[in-house]
Amino acid sequence: MGESRRPLGALFWVCLAFIVLVILAAALANFLPIPSPTAQDYAAINTGPSLHHLLGTDDLGRDLLSRIIFGARVSLVIGFGSIAIGLLIGGTLGLLAGFRGGATDAVINAGSFVILAFPPLLAIVVIVAFWGRSLWKLTLIIGIAAIPQLFRVIRASTMSYANRDFITAARAMGASTRRIIVRELLPNVAPSAISFALVGVAVVIVLEGSLAFLGLSVSLPTPSWGNIIFEGASNNNLQLNPFIALWPALAMFLLLTSLNIVGDRLREHFDVREGGL
Repeated sequence: MGESRRPLGALFWVCLAFIVLVILAAALANFLPIPSPTAQDYAAINTGPSLHHLLGTDDLGRDLLSRIIFGARVSLVIGFGSIAIGLLIGGTLGLLAGFRGGATDAVINAGSFVILAFPPLLAIVVIVAFWGRSLWKLTLIIGIAAIPQLFRVIRASTMSYANRDFITAARAMGASTRRIIVRELLPNVAPSAISFALVGVAVVIVLEGSLAFLGLSVSLPTPSWGNIIFEGASNNNLQLNPFIALWPALAMFLLLTSLNIVGDRLREHFDVREGGL
């Protein structure tokens, strides 16, 4: 019997290339030949795409391409940063609970149920409203809310490997718990964790957009995709210039679709199935 893996496919690489492009554009925004996202061109208010403003301007004369590129920074930092926090804490606890089992698993699992008992969106809204809505606070709050979901996914994946022959052999050879988790379990659990994390990033980016509509995302004039869409949808701006909300919504749609496709393809690729020789 041999192992067969599903090919990633051309769509995977197209989506991955788009994700990398967005990340690079956001990281290098200060070096790109675009105006400041807060600079106002009073001669171009609510204009459509043109040679001077490739995606048009908003109701204050600010360049939409610049605001979308700089706004990607906020969405990406909150998305990837919060999931990284959840993955670091929830993933570590999931590996430990799934491998050790017994009382360790029972205690940590019970703690995850306590956190899950609180509606995450409501809890995030309340905490942000009282604590503040700076970039790092939003990232930390959403990251903590993501811990129990990531914990449960990684715990389940760890439990599926914990009693495999190679783990039993490592235990019989006297390998320490740390060595087994790091050298044996982690490489096998990582693919499913990464694919789920990418989907989680997409969910968090949507959540940031929802918080922006509630006035709980980063403070203006700092752009994020969520508050750009919110500005476009307010004060009858959509009737005058639909591009204000169209471009950031399209950018968000394409990134979310790409993240979901890449995550799904990775999950299928590393879901090894036995194939006949």
